[in-house]
Amino acid sequence: MSKQMTARGRRSEARERLLGTASRLFYVEGIRAVGVDRVMAEAEIARGTFYRHFEGKDDLVRAYLETTDQDIRDRLGAAREEIADPSAFLQAVAAGIGEELCGVGFRGCPFINAAAEYPERDSAIHQAVLTHRAWFHQVLQDAFEQVGAADPARSADAMVAMRDGAMVAGYLGDPQKANDTLVHGVAALLTAD
Repeated sequence: MSKQMTARGRRSEARERLLGTASRLFYVEGIRAVGVDRVMAEAEIARGTFYRHFEGKDDLVRAYLETTDQDIRDRLGAAREEIADPSAFLQAVAAGIGEELCGVGFRGCPFINAAAEYPERDSAIHQAVLTHRAWFHQVLQDAFEQVGAADPARSADAMVAMRDGAMVAGYLGDPQKANDTLVHGVAALLTAD
């Protein structure tokens, strides 16, 4: 069993259940639409246990976003280890995003959704979104630099914007079309550089 620690120094099955339940509910129904009482009830966790692991709802939301961020970091890290060619890596990232937005139950990007619900830039939740986005941008910028792009930061800006657009289009419209557009856009971006 891993010795994963919580922000407050505890690891427990109860914390994992709370976080798993909250993650599912926040993603499917929206963060502000789901109260802590409902998360506790569905996770079958007592109020005292909740507060041993989280200071309150904002702390739970931040943990949800940080867990989602870490999952993405792990997946991209594994892909980077498997794919030595930076151009193929960028195409694989686009394809992976496309698969996600075509998946059953896709409800948009959890980070875009959270930022829309918590627009206050100084909130811990909005800061968790910005931290994720800065990291993702840097991963792309590094890959574009390795490809030899004339302006790696601008290429990364363009790919992040295409990814954001695909996430929204995949939720609001035809996911397959959004997928195809993203993959085509990244291929065109790589050809242009």
